[in-house]
Amino acid sequence: MMRIIPAIDIINGQCVRLTEGDFSQQKTYDSNPVEVAKRFEGEGITHLHLVDLDGARARKPVNLAVLEAIAKATNLDIDFGGGIQSQEAIEQAFSAGAGHITAGSIAVREPETVTQWLAKYGEERIFIGADFRDNTISINAWADQSDITVANFVSDYLAKGASTFICTDVSKDGKLQGPATETYTNLVKTYPEAQIIASGGVTTIQDLEELEAAGLFGAIIGKAIYEGTITLLELKRFVC
Repeated sequence: MMRIIPAIDIINGQCVRLTEGDFSQQKTYDSNPVEVAKRFEGEGITHLHLVDLDGARARKPVNLAVLEAIAKATNLDIDFGGGIQSQEAIEQAFSAGAGHITAGSIAVREPETVTQWLAKYGEERIFIGADFRDNTISINAWADQSDITVANFVSDYLAKGASTFICTDVSKDGKLQGPATETYTNLVKTYPEAQIIASGGVTTIQDLEELEAAGLFGAIIGKAIYEGTITLLELKRFVC
């Protein structure tokens, strides 16, 4: 069964969503992310994708207190991203209660560093963030484009020992217009050994059914939950 992973994005300690990663297109949904996480867990959710957006801009974790509070208040398996640029940041995240960290831009800029992290902490604890637009990898909080295709990026990191990839279509993120199902389907077919987690654009239960049918390991759901186009009650069929 495909893993269902709600997302909580944090700015100034509050639960927000951006559109296409644009900080000027920000909407605050809840001032208490801990209560949001507890609601998820109460409906049978077991995993959480927690993103420190302040940290992404600062290039170091900023909202570790939120991570720690959620970890203490719930038993959710948390993957934490945003500002993970050093081993110190990884240690801070794990100490605060993260089960996994997501290496995003640094995985593009410093592959040797991330390869060392994979060797030190193991593939189960280091997820690779493959953020993309038009099938090429986006970096620096999605502000810039690299010339690396998402397929080659996944291939390279599989060879380096990675197994889990959070693949976010930046052009769809926060728009509620459906995910890049074709791209994800091709990745799953090409790299069946990879655990591909779809992120960006998931809007309806039908989207989730199609992603599950395509063999995705997991799907991250953000704005769809907050805007009510997917309800926690509807998700029960995926998490029970």
